[in-house]
Amino acid sequence: MTYTLLAMIAVPIALLVDLVLVRTRVVLTLQWWVAYVITVLGQFAVNGWLTGRRIVTYDDSAILGSKHEQFVGDWRICYAPVEDLGFGFALVLLTIVSWRWWTARDARRSARD
Repeated sequence: MTYTLLAMIAVPIALLVDLVLVRTRVVLTLQWWVAYVITVLGQFAVNGWLTGRRIVTYDDSAILGSKHEQFVGDWRICYAPVEDLGFGFALVLLTIVSWRWWTARDARRSARD
């Protein structure tokens, strides 16, 4: 399975978990989008540094674009493949959704006790 396909699967799954499965509806809040913008700026910096210095490399058969690393273009943003955006979005969203869900669950349990 390619990194592209995994990223394309991860985003809808994260959205389904948030909006349908646990119903935290994190992505519907302004707070989420402000936090995500801050997070993605950090992701660009870290990914750019790691990929631009070739500390992290990607198999060009697993990503969009080619192995030719450039700052922007050829399906790259800050040297990293565009798939990193989708995958990072899903990872951060699932982390926040899990945190909110467990916090609410613990609050309900405490209220019963």
